[in-house]
Amino acid sequence: MNGVTRTLITGGTVVSPTGRIAADVLIDGETVAAVLAPGQAEGLGVTAANVDTTIDAAGKYVVPGGVDVHTHMQMPFGGTEASDTFETGTTAAAWGGITTIVDFAVQNTGGSVQDALAAWHEKADGNCAIDYGFHQIIGGVDEESLKAMTYLVDNEGITSFKLFMAYPGVLYSDDGQILRAMQTANESGAMIMMHAENGIAIDVLVAQAVARGDTDPRFHSLTRPAELEGEATHRAIQLAKVAGNVPLYIVHMSASEALEEVAAARHQGHNVFAETCPQYLYLSLEDQLAQPGFEGAKWVCSTPLRTKHEHHHRDLWKGLRMNELAVVSTDHCPFCFKEQKEMGIGDFSKIPNGIGGVEHRMELLYQGVVNGEISLERWVETCCTTPARMFGMYPKKGIIAPGADADILVWDPNGHTTIGVEHKHHMNMDHSAWEGFEIDGKVDTVLSRGRVIIEDDTFTGSKGHGQYVKRGLSQYLV
Repeated sequence: MNGVTRTLITGGTVVSPTGRIAADVLIDGETVAAVLAPGQAEGLGVTAANVDTTIDAAGKYVVPGGVDVHTHMQMPFGGTEASDTFETGTTAAAWGGITTIVDFAVQNTGGSVQDALAAWHEKADGNCAIDYGFHQIIGGVDEESLKAMTYLVDNEGITSFKLFMAYPGVLYSDDGQILRAMQTANESGAMIMMHAENGIAIDVLVAQAVARGDTDPRFHSLTRPAELEGEATHRAIQLAKVAGNVPLYIVHMSASEALEEVAAARHQGHNVFAETCPQYLYLSLEDQLAQPGFEGAKWVCSTPLRTKHEHHHRDLWKGLRMNELAVVSTDHCPFCFKEQKEMGIGDFSKIPNGIGGVEHRMELLYQGVVNGEISLERWVETCCTTPARMFGMYPKKGIIAPGADADILVWDPNGHTTIGVEHKHHMNMDHSAWEGFEIDGKVDTVLSRGRVIIEDDTFTGSKGHGQYVKRGLSQYLV
């Protein structure tokens, strides 16, 4: 066997976007060798006696490892840095059944794209417990960065570029810059990702609120109204059309108004896609952000949590069912409450923006299956398969099929998970945004490229196991 290990996962129900089947999965080294009908393995001479490891998945779901295409490990923000390193963040991801992340290398205004990418490679190289790729943030659109975009597509396996309509002076691009970046992406077939909020108008509202003394965390949401997310989404879509129907992916969607714009564009046949995150499906301005005192700072993120008195939650779940929302990511960007979130005491605009969630996406979306919001197949599709297809990693990632990487989550639907600092919590932060959430199911076993990295409530992986994934162009275009 030349040191190659063979693993047989027996008795489980293999789930894909197109259905579920009783099947055994044979893994040879780092890849899936076969998906076998019950009893077929024995007929082919594959038994517990001649494989190295047998995993009993009776009564459990065998699903592709989760693919989280929106994380921010070690990201500088507002004078501090996201509290998860690539080591701690990818280890927490493994605990949640995630086997691939795509993080963001950040070029700030005035910086070099290549230098930014090199800095992120240095942070991640040799430190990741699971496989990882990068998107490139373009914070300064100019001749050099436009040339770099094409170079990254051709040479670095980076085929998606994120622009910001928010954060003037740091990451913001105006409409002309956005159009030029979209035109450049269109030439190479790359995807444009967009933070769609009208940052110019938001900055006015923020300054007015602070001047009035409205400084509590809840004003973070009230100064970023849903209308300005909807307006920016509309504008991004129109610019993408002008640029030749360049593939456009709206990140971290929170508002019904924005969803309506994407749904309309998709109905017209345009390459417009969107993701949402668990926080926008479950959490709200009233229940979290408006908690007494400064407590709400734990849930300051952008786009912000919306009011529960409108229909954002309901519409986003509907969008997931209808494929108006193609992907669920986390926008994992954790900050500790002490010393980090507390930078904004007395001024909500100084609170570092971000929620930690990379560990809990598979759990929280499975609860949506239990609650009747989405199907089991749609859980796999939005959390595993479509993210891999959207960002050029399929069929290596996102599916259990011969030749695919053996990235597998064995999920126990009869188990139970309590999320919280004293319960299940492995992210490097001093609180949980999901404290007290109960999940009717449990991560049982996780494999990354054939290696068991979670079993028996124990992390058995190691930093450095994760490899960099050079991505191709999107495989999800209309």
